[in-house]
Amino acid sequence: MAQIDLSTAAAVFSEAMRENVRRHRLLLLVQGGLMIAAGAAAILFPILASVAFAWLLGWLLIAIGLVQSISLLSARHHPSFWLQLIPAVLGVTVGVLLLRNLGPGLLVIALLLIVFLLVDGLARIVFALTVRPLENWIWVLASGLLGVVLAAVLFASMPVTALWLIGLLLGIHLVAEGTALVALVWTIRRSG
Repeated sequence: MAQIDLSTAAAVFSEAMRENVRRHRLLLLVQGGLMIAAGAAAILFPILASVAFAWLLGWLLIAIGLVQSISLLSARHHPSFWLQLIPAVLGVTVGVLLLRNLGPGLLVIALLLIVFLLVDGLARIVFALTVRPLENWIWVLASGLLGVVLAAVLFASMPVTALWLIGLLLGIHLVAEGTALVALVWTIRRSG
């Protein structure tokens, strides 16, 4: 098996990423536009966005748990039945608790959002550094840095303003991610 050096591997990876963006540019542009629109709506109505997010998450957990429970009915004699039933019941339970206690649920979601923004921001920073020779790679880097900063702001204001900041920060993050995605696709489209 032939070995290649790290710079060659990075160049191959970067070109593969560029080709993937070229191939799916229309879908990525639509995704970026939808992210910008959803982010703008969340910025304009942050409390509503926070509550809607918690409400949607609660119903999704209930639906997933119920579907998983129904699918397990045919496997009730399988040795792993009870082990698989636990997450299904837990999903329904957490969903119901979230819907019945939106205030405390929003604080939990705020903690999860901090983790999401931090991990997503770090992933975008790494991605930006891998496509760095590409024009406008700085926008992807900026969106990753913004995600990390938003996570820090949300953590610093946790008990007092987390209820409305969830929607606002989620909106800002969506606008930044959508804008970075559109800028990246536009740059690759222009380059050939």
